[in-house]
Amino acid sequence: MIKITENLNTVRQQILQSAENSSRDAAEICLLAVSKTRPADDLRQAYAAGQRDFGENYLQEGLDKIELLQDLDICWHFIGPIQSNKTRPISKSFDWVHSVDRLKIAQRLSAQRPENMPPLNICLQVNISGEASKSGVLPEDVVALANQILQLPNISLRGLMAIPSPCSDPEAQRLPFRAMSALLNEIRATNPTARLDTLSMGMTGDMTAAISEGSTMVRIGTAIFGARDYSQKA
Repeated sequence: MIKITENLNTVRQQILQSAENSSRDAAEICLLAVSKTRPADDLRQAYAAGQRDFGENYLQEGLDKIELLQDLDICWHFIGPIQSNKTRPISKSFDWVHSVDRLKIAQRLSAQRPENMPPLNICLQVNISGEASKSGVLPEDVVALANQILQLPNISLRGLMAIPSPCSDPEAQRLPFRAMSALLNEIRATNPTARLDTLSMGMTGDMTAAISEGSTMVRIGTAIFGARDYSQKA
C-alpha cells in the first residue's frame, strides 16, 4: 500500500530544507500534487493529510475527479497540453491553467470563463530548453505574448511554467530555472502593477535546483503517489 501521508511529509520536509538552504521562506512555495492516473481515493488520502492543490494532465480524467471530489475544498490545476476544442470545460472547471502557450488559447479561456467565477489563474508554458518535442512559447516570444494576455478579461496571468530537459547535474539543472526567473522579471518590469508572482517549475528530480532559483510552485507526482499506471488514463 502506498503511504501517501508519509510521502507527503517527506516531500514537505525536502521543500523546507531546500528553502532553508537557499535562504527562502518555505511558505512561499506551493506543493502541487500531480495526480494524473491516480484514483480519486488517493486524492482523498492526500487531502486528509493536508494537501489542497492537485494537478491533472488529462481533461476527462480531471473532470471526473472534480465531480467525484466536489465535497472537498480542492484547488484544481490543469497542467497538460490544451487543444482549442477543450478550452470551454477547462475554463469552467479549473482554478489554474499552467500550459497556455499561445494567444488563441488564452483568448478562448478568457471568453469562456463564466462571469460569476473568479478570474482563471494562468501561467505561460515556456519551452525553456528549445526542445522540438515539447510545447511552450519560445523564450524570445514570452514578453510580447505576456503583454497581450495581460489585456484579456476573466483570466489572470500569474507567471510562467517550464519543464526543462532532464539533467542529473545539480548545477546544470539551475541554468534553465535561472533563465525562467529572468524572464518573469522582464515581464514584471514592463507590467509593475500586475500580480506576477508564480514560477511553476521543479519536479521530483530537480525540485531543489528549482527552489534555489525562485520556484514558487513545485509539481510532484511519483514521490507522493508512487509509480503511475498509465493503463488507467482516461
